[in-house]
Amino acid sequence: MEGDVTTPQKEGKFGRDALLVAGSVLLTGLIIAGSIVSVTQKFSSSVVTAPVAKDTTTAGSQQPTDPTITMDQVKGLFDGKNITFGKKDAKVVFVEFSDPSCPFCHVASGKNAPLNKQIGTQFTLVADGGAYVAPVPEMKKLVDAGKASFVWVYTNGHGSGEMGAKALYCANEKKKFWEVHDLLMSEAGYTMMNTDVKNDKTKAGVVADFLKSAVSASDMKSCLESGKYDSRIADDTTTAITFGLSGTPKFLINTEQFKGAYSFTDMQPSVDKYLK
Repeated sequence: MEGDVTTPQKEGKFGRDALLVAGSVLLTGLIIAGSIVSVTQKFSSSVVTAPVAKDTTTAGSQQPTDPTITMDQVKGLFDGKNITFGKKDAKVVFVEFSDPSCPFCHVASGKNAPLNKQIGTQFTLVADGGAYVAPVPEMKKLVDAGKASFVWVYTNGHGSGEMGAKALYCANEKKKFWEVHDLLMSEAGYTMMNTDVKNDKTKAGVVADFLKSAVSASDMKSCLESGKYDSRIADDTTTAITFGLSGTPKFLINTEQFKGAYSFTDMQPSVDKYLK
């Protein structure tokens, strides 16, 4: 009888242990699976891609293929309406489709180092001990040196960047695009865009005050409240669609497309090819 009593006790203990082990394995599997899903949402298998603001496809629809882009199209962006630097006939023309509220646009800007680290070690900037070379500052260096030109086009890649985009157009009037760009693309700028302002037109004063070190707060507030660049939001989005945009950021080097926050080291061969 004693043996009959102790045997089921051992089996019960083993059963509990087995359940605990099985539960641990299941939990570990779920954590790993969750991590894989999280990473997959941020990156494709071959290129770094930014999250898309919203899915505009429907069930059963086919994903759009990248359109063939011509240099005539790229040069057409220098029509006096877009934010441009340099000449359309430069050997290298950079085009950035961007959203001031988009995390991967911030990564590519190189002005929000904490976010770069947070998103992943592969995006840690060289200055912070990583290997990532943010492309936008490198493009600006080439533009400033007269070796390239640059076009900036807004598109909704994260959902909260309209006021920031309008501020960039207002700043461009004052020839302060880059100063305002760098402020918006900072850690504080990211928080302001995505938490405090979003697309709220009544927050023009908040945006203006944040950018006052670059542009007079009164000038910025007046420009934002005037609504003079409201139509640019729709126009830029139409332009982006024409160029096959499916997420932000997207870069063009002449007609070559780089969809995502590529390190400039991956873009360098294309740049060098055109500069020869």
